Amino acid sequence: MPSERSFGGDVAFLASHRDTIVLSSADGKSKVAVVPSICGRVFTSTTGGDAGPSFGFLDDAVIASKTTLPKINGYGGEDRFWLGPEGGQFAIFFEPGDKFTLDDWQTPAPIDTEAYRVVSQDATSVVMTHNATFKNFSGFTFNTRIDRTVRLIEGAQACFEMKIGQGQSSCVAFDTDNVLTNTGTAAWTKDTGMLSIWTLGMFKPSAKTIAVIPFAPGPASSHGAVVKDDYFGKVPAERLALNDRAIFFKADGLSRTKIGTNPMRSTPVCGSWDPSRQVLTIVKYSLPAGVTAYVNSAWEMQKEPFAGDVINSYNDGGTTAGAATFYELETSSPALALKPGESGRHVSRTLHFTGPREDLDRICRAVLNVSLTEIESALP
Repeated sequence: MPSERSFGGDVAFLASHRDTIVLSSADGKSKVAVVPSICGRVFTSTTGGDAGPSFGFLDDAVIASKTTLPKINGYGGEDRFWLGPEGGQFAIFFEPGDKFTLDDWQTPAPIDTEAYRVVSQDATSVVMTHNATFKNFSGFTFNTRIDRTVRLIEGAQACFEMKIGQGQSSCVAFDTDNVLTNTGTAAWTKDTGMLSIWTLGMFKPSAKTIAVIPFAPGPASSHGAVVKDDYFGKVPAERLALNDRAIFFKADGLSRTKIGTNPMRSTPVCGSWDPSRQVLTIVKYSLPAGVTAYVNSAWEMQKEPFAGDVINSYNDGGTTAGAATFYELETSSPALALKPGESGRHVSRTLHFTGPREDLDRICRAVLNVSLTEIESALP
């Protein structure tokens, strides 16, 4: 791998452009960098203190830019707060009358560039809030309050909660606890359109990195397809594979592709393995039992606007020559049918493990239900 900035280097770069809050464990090894002025985004984390590896993807050019870019400001960051749906008749990324094309697509400013106010902070957590208004493709206006808490979790505690032993591995873990409140006077329904809380993590790709999504077994007649693989055209066979337990998706940052799993197939976890950096990444999230209404983000007028995905993985690449690329692990809340004053919540926990391969393999088997060797041999 080419030389990469340490966590301390990334924080110094971020801090030269934006006020940056660093959450730290007592021993100074596990750290998380948060930028409230960019939608309360978690940018990166480490298992090794300031000199340790930096796990989040940062787009230096966008972060350093003095101008706001059209469409989207792809700063990077390993946990950003978004809302869905992106496309369809209830989209909030398209205005009434728009065509579902990249020319008309626009990320709403409250989930792209706006600053969230810091309510409180301590050594291991920061609480932020923001009031925002969104209008969907059908013309309905959502008045909202966003409350977002970022919390560093002790690695030993995170492992205990997953019923796994940490062994000699190092771990950094953090939660984003995201609450969306309807501050308007009208209820959000299937007729008006609803919002979902959508958390997305951008990570550094490599030639051999593979995203892993365990799936629930069951017949297609009751559970639907194991994976949706046609977001940007069908994913080529050499980039996507599955066994009887998990989906394997190439995360090399070289081809723009995306996959997703529906509520019947999704489990409360996904992750990735980067053998070049020797980093096992796990994302756990709140998955309510028995809920099947999720917003549909497909860029079209939809027959089933509430038959969307719970988990997505996106692989960037091939759009702008020479641009920095990344891959994403994404999870969503159900569609939020909120009456005035009601709130919906989505909690996402990101964990990175480094250390002896035997420990990482044991953790991977326990949490993702596959071995590191299975992941490495799943795709060419």
